[in-house]
This record gives sequence, structure tokens and C-alpha cells, in this order.
Amino acid sequence: MKMKMEDGGLERAAVDAIAGAVAGGISRSVVSPLDVIKIRFQVQLEPTSTRLGPLGGTHVVSKYTGIWQATRDILREEGLPGLWRGNVPALFMVMPYTAIQFVVLQKFKSVAASYQEGDKNPGHLSTTMAYASGAVAGTAATVGSYPFDLLRTIMASQGEPKVYPTMRSAFMGILRSRGITGIYAGLTPSLVEIVPYAGLQFGFYDTFKKWTSALNERKGLPKDPHAENLSGFQHFVCGLGAGTFAKICCHPLDVVKKRFQVEGLQRHPRYGATITHKEYKSMRDAISRILQKEGLAGLYKGTLPSVIKAAPAAAITFVVYEYLADYLKDLATSES
Repeated sequence: MKMKMEDGGLERAAVDAIAGAVAGGISRSVVSPLDVIKIRFQVQLEPTSTRLGPLGGTHVVSKYTGIWQATRDILREEGLPGLWRGNVPALFMVMPYTAIQFVVLQKFKSVAASYQEGDKNPGHLSTTMAYASGAVAGTAATVGSYPFDLLRTIMASQGEPKVYPTMRSAFMGILRSRGITGIYAGLTPSLVEIVPYAGLQFGFYDTFKKWTSALNERKGLPKDPHAENLSGFQHFVCGLGAGTFAKICCHPLDVVKKRFQVEGLQRHPRYGATITHKEYKSMRDAISRILQKEGLAGLYKGTLPSVIKAAPAAAITFVVYEYLADYLKDLATSES
């Protein structure tokens, strides 16, 4: 006998955690090369649009000037593994991050729906509540997984020769040089970023799903009470659009976060100027100094690989999550 799974219950939380973790892990591994290139751009103080460009009134040679050029350089100097540099801590980060995100998201939606007049279905939340639930979920997930985010950035940006050969050596090195607070360097801009980013991503995703479901209805497809009469391709497109719009809106804060994360990292001189320890006094100071020395373009370094990465990453995450969650829910209810 099949039983309905409670939206706010432990079974539903377990399903969301497992589906979210697997979806996040697959997505992260697929887009890792673009993530490495994005991080290299973000922590490079020199211009990324041309090999010669202004920096503090002088002309310098930039290490990375474009996606294809960066890819060739990384492959030549670090081999194929260089494009997956930092993927292990990234997986340690993204799997708990995505699991926490989806659990909190569904729990928040369930609680919000209970206070909603009329329709109590979590799938029928207002657009405002959909955005709010995404923001709350993103904040909780960021705090829970942040140390791995910092380690991922350190490992992905260090280049060759490696400053830290392993994730453990990086963790111990950060503790020695920056103390326990160093593990959370850049958390403030990260939280400032993730609230609008997660809110926009989930808000856009819910909005696009409702629009697509309504379009399907007008085409004569049977109406689904949960607004889930979408094909796998439609889930993919909705996730693609959600990830793209959210990333474009919030990219400058991601650049600031990365700068805080790599403070004091002594890379080989060929990678350009380094960011000294405590170079930025605050998030506001960081934004001001980036604008002063690198111009507005400095806050958008890595935007292209970031957008190229974020769109399929979000799409893959949502598609895998939807299918795996449905499978696990069917499995749980069939055994009840």
C-alpha cells in the first residue's frame, strides 16, 4: 500500500539530502574545468582581456587573457588534472552544501505553506516566498560548508609548483598562518552574495517552472496539481535560465570573496601579483580598491566562464535532483 510522504517529515528530509548531495556532486565534477578557469581569472590582479593592460598606471603582462588561452596554459603546465584542481574539496563542499540547501528549502516551503491562506501545497507558494525560501536555504548551506569552499579556492588557484600538495596541508597551513578565523575568510561577502544568489536562483527556477507548466497546459497537456508536468528537457532549460540570471546578478561579490580567500597565498611569480595577508580591511574596502586599481571590469573578472559554468551546473543539479528525488520518494512509498 502506497502512502503519501510528508513534505516536512524525516523521510522527505532524507530524500532531499541524498538527492541534493548526488545532484551537486555530479554537477560540480562536470563543470570543474570552468570553475578552475573562473577562479584563476578572479584572483588575477592583472587584466584578463588582453596580454597588455593597465594596472596602477603601469603596463604588465597578464598570465591569463581568455578561456581558451587559460585552458591551453593549464594543460601545458599542469596537465589534464590541472583542470580538476580543487575538485575533491569542491565535492566535500558541494555535497553537504546541496544537501543542506534542498533540505532547508523543502522544510521552509512546508512551514511557509502551513501559514499560507487557502492552498497549503508547498509547490504553490507565492513568488515572494519562493525567492525567500531559496535565500534561507542558501544561507544555511553556505555556513555549513564554507571551510571546504575556501580550500577549493586555494587548491584551484595555486597553480604550479603547488603551495599545498594536499587538502590537509592546505587546511593546516591556513590554520598556522591565519588562525581559525582564516578558515572562514571571505564568509561575509559570501553570505551577502548567497542570499540574493540562492533567492534568485530558486525564485527564477520556480517562476520558470510555473510559466512552462502553464504553457504545457495551454498546449493541451494534462494539468498536474503540483505544477510538475514538465519534461526532463524543460527542467533542464528552467535550471539553465535560473543559474544564468542569478550568476550574472551576483558575480562581483564572488570576486570579492575569492580575493579574501587567497590572501597571503604565495604563488609562483608567473601568476602575477599576489594578494598580501589582510590587504583588504573590509568588503567595502575590497570593492573600493578593486574599482580603483582594476576598474569596473575587475569586479567582473571570470564572468564568462562563471556564466558558462553556472548555467549547466544549475541545470544538471535541478534535473538530477528532480529525477532522483522522485525515484527515492516512489521507492519509499512503495515500501510503506
